[in-house]
Amino acid sequence: MDFSDDQDGYRRVWRFKRSWVAIAILVVMDIAFLIPAILTFREVIGEWGSFDSLFGLVTALFMSAWLLGWSMAPLIMTAILLVMLFGREALKVRPGTVELFLGFPYLGLTVIYDVSKMRNLRVEQPLKKSGTSWRGKHFVFDYGANTVSFGSDINIDELVEIENSIQMVSGTAIRSGEALPEEVAVKWEPEADESPAITVAEPVSQASPVTLSSASTLALIIANMVPIAGTVFLGWKLSDVMVLYWAESAVIGFFTLCKIIVIGRWMALLAGPFFLGHFGGFMAIHFLFIYTIFVKGPEGMSASGGDLSDVTRLFVILWPALAALVASHTYSFFANFLGRGEYRKSTVKEQMSKPYGRIVFMQLVLIFGGGISMILGQIEPVLIAVIGLKIYFDVKAHIKEHARSPD
Repeated sequence: MDFSDDQDGYRRVWRFKRSWVAIAILVVMDIAFLIPAILTFREVIGEWGSFDSLFGLVTALFMSAWLLGWSMAPLIMTAILLVMLFGREALKVRPGTVELFLGFPYLGLTVIYDVSKMRNLRVEQPLKKSGTSWRGKHFVFDYGANTVSFGSDINIDELVEIENSIQMVSGTAIRSGEALPEEVAVKWEPEADESPAITVAEPVSQASPVTLSSASTLALIIANMVPIAGTVFLGWKLSDVMVLYWAESAVIGFFTLCKIIVIGRWMALLAGPFFLGHFGGFMAIHFLFIYTIFVKGPEGMSASGGDLSDVTRLFVILWPALAALVASHTYSFFANFLGRGEYRKSTVKEQMSKPYGRIVFMQLVLIFGGGISMILGQIEPVLIAVIGLKIYFDVKAHIKEHARSPD
């Protein structure tokens, strides 16, 4: 809450500094982005309620993915508008403590400070285009090795009132001067409610780079050998292998989303849906391409639009190989990304772009090999050679990705 119903102690509320020109521009842009989102949402509802073929399903998935990615822009702009219109800060003084609230009425974040550790309360005028320029003239105080800002468009005469009120209610005056050695020597740790929601394993000290003999590399090789067994003993065709590796790309996308969540934490609330929308649309069109060219052929697709029961049977047949690939990527995620502490040296931006290069290159290898297989005929040696090429480049990419020691 923002202390509005609290009669104890001293309370002061500041609304965020408003720029009506910026608000008007943001409203226009928000409406411009909302209109396509609303129209697409209505189309998506209709697509999900009426599809009866693979083409219809892909259309619904692609439009849903597009809508998810596009919706991030109006959601962000709407959130900024709400902050600009209704955002506020509140100061609450209690015996021995000062509480600062940031957010909306009854919804926001409160941080508590020990008055005995506060120093050098003052008024600052920020530089233009600085990180605090939106505040205008505001209060600042030092706390340990940090600087804390609060208030917006304040009057310099308020400084005396704030200082006197803090001293009177808390029983302690804000001191001036440098921090005491013990205030800056101790590393600050987050409070219990500020800890990350995801607990990850501590990286092994001086972890060795991943090599050809590493467990995760061997697991990847073994998982990629399963399609060879399917080709030799179960009669899998090129189309089966292409669909299998499309499914592996979806697995890679899933673990990329997990990595974004681990690295970005709260930022993942925006980055995650954007990646999911972009990658989901890419994967939907990618599958339609594979199914049309390698599974049914253009003539088969034009006749039926892609029978969903046939698509389901494809994945049922491939489940042993798919399970092995899922296990391999799961092990690599926990052993390398979390266990070796690779998340500490990675960024959300890097993770969002990483799967595309690997997937596109892998599919080019498969399509090239698949073209040769289609020319020479569906013969096992050619298909096994295609799988072998995929394994080679897949392992090479895996070692390159994890070669650098995170320490």
